[in-house]
Amino acid sequence: MKVLKCLTIPFVILALWFIGSTVGIINQYIIPPPSRVLHTAITLLSSGLLLEHIATSLFRVFAGFFATVLFAFPLAVLVGIKRKLQDFIEPVLDFLGHIPPIACIPMFILWFGIGEASKLAVIILATFFPVFLNTLNGILSCDKQLLEVGDVFGFKDRDKFLRIIMPSALPSIIVGLRLGLGYSWRALVGAELIAASSGIGYMIIEAEQLSRPDIIIVGIITIGLCGYLIDYCFFRLTSCIIPWTRKRSVYGRS
Repeated sequence: MKVLKCLTIPFVILALWFIGSTVGIINQYIIPPPSRVLHTAITLLSSGLLLEHIATSLFRVFAGFFATVLFAFPLAVLVGIKRKLQDFIEPVLDFLGHIPPIACIPMFILWFGIGEASKLAVIILATFFPVFLNTLNGILSCDKQLLEVGDVFGFKDRDKFLRIIMPSALPSIIVGLRLGLGYSWRALVGAELIAASSGIGYMIIEAEQLSRPDIIIVGIITIGLCGYLIDYCFFRLTSCIIPWTRKRSVYGRS
């Protein structure tokens, strides 16, 4: 029943799209009919071109995401434990947090060229803040009464962190990781639209230059499906490994 409810709106949109294309309400040059888009998708899949672009984009997303986690997570833990560091870091983060990653692409291209490094830099910049801020918020929001209980049991600082603070912060950390994955995917496609020779974003901009709206629509649908599948798999994985975070991180929100 839930699946049918989820498919209702897509089905209505598809039906309106099909009817509009059939009766001539929709300009088929601007928005091709569903049959043409489906045929294009099958052609791209059978040729392996679409899968190649997807694989390239996914590699960039996960490489940039894991690089961000390796940097942002330890930094958030350090700032959460050494709270005096917040006075030094907060102004810098407030400044950088208002800069869209896409705005930095020209500078990254000048620094790193049009290779993989510039795209990874965009992903890292886009992913850093949700991972860092949610992790920091989770650590700082730990219930003080739980820490007092730890004192009663004679826990050392290390034991408090591993057995009280981290389990309490995990829901916020999971939210940050899910948001970071979504941000990294969107930032990557933006970077590929500007400077790339492969990837979903490159496929879309190349199709625009060739006046192929059917390929553009296939690319847009692919982006949405890949983003959804990544988020769904991540949510299921974390729900199995850390079941107590399940209800608090639905839809990527605490």
